[in-house]
Amino acid sequence: MSAVIRVAGPSPYDVVVGHGVADRLPALLGDGVTRVAVVHPEGLSADPIIEALEGGYEVIGIAIPDGEGAKTATVAAGCWEVLGEAGFTRSDAVVTYGGGATTDLGGFVAATWLRGVKVVHVPTTLLAMVDAAVGGKTGINTGAGKNLVGSFHEPTGVLCDLATLETLPRAELVAGLGEVVKCGFIADPVILDLVETTDPAHLTPDSAVLVELVERAIRVKAEVVAADLKETGGSDGHPGREALNYGHTLAHAIERTEDYSIRHGEAVAIGCVFVAEVAGRAGLLAPDVVARHHTAFARVGLPTTYDGAPFETLHAAMKVDKKSRGNLLRLVVLSDVGKPTVLAGPDEADLRAAYAAIASPQGDRS
Repeated sequence: MSAVIRVAGPSPYDVVVGHGVADRLPALLGDGVTRVAVVHPEGLSADPIIEALEGGYEVIGIAIPDGEGAKTATVAAGCWEVLGEAGFTRSDAVVTYGGGATTDLGGFVAATWLRGVKVVHVPTTLLAMVDAAVGGKTGINTGAGKNLVGSFHEPTGVLCDLATLETLPRAELVAGLGEVVKCGFIADPVILDLVETTDPAHLTPDSAVLVELVERAIRVKAEVVAADLKETGGSDGHPGREALNYGHTLAHAIERTEDYSIRHGEAVAIGCVFVAEVAGRAGLLAPDVVARHHTAFARVGLPTTYDGAPFETLHAAMKVDKKSRGNLLRLVVLSDVGKPTVLAGPDEADLRAAYAAIASPQGDRS
């Protein structure tokens, strides 16, 4: 059994979700492809993908560093050299096989080689399936912050083989739920209901509930990016694609401060709780919805508190966020579940109080 989720827009593509669906990869690549570069982390064998492509293509494996260490200009340049030596043309393709960092880096390489070649993403983590692989955002990191260099480059397809999650460490699976729960708060309350009524121990790769959560989160992202691919804004007060960055302003600041040693989904959970606290103090969000942030993320095993750096350090890092305009900090917040908006120029006193609240294990909301 598999589901096919269509991502509409100028260059529509399919996201295939199911168990044991690697044989669908050639169809996603399409016609006319001769060479395929499989970009994968050093610690993950690309054999399953190479086997799925054998016989039909000239396959080149490109091993890159694990995790965020891959997302540098140096690694990207190394990939370009491999493509050049292999004689890659505009009709050839890149396949990424790995987590979100691999998707971001490989997508960026595909976007910039000959100004854009085909790319198909085969995410192997829950986080990458529901976040990085869908939507066409690619990027690398710099000393100034995360994903500040990049481009929009939509894939020709995404293959989410849930069988790859069976060997994923539990902590990585839980981290991926950070983006799933986020999607519940910004667009699909059924996700929150499922999380709140399911024993977290039953959220395993072979469970029907996890499959539904994955599909629902992907549909949320598909609908948002189809309406606002390049983050130019939504309509009727909706922030458009920026809504997907809910919780990410503080999350990226924490990741940078921690030198990316914290998992992205963990940082997103903390960031969502933080902006809920900010919105509550700004009079935008009801106290019960603020409290629901604490309980929903905590229920699946994600952190909801953080005190690893002074407020001033994180505040400075947040100002470099991509949503900022000049010196004006802009936060995606909620006015209710499923109702995201942008809070421009939040009161610094509210920011400090919200950070103090998440530094407390009890989440002091006084």
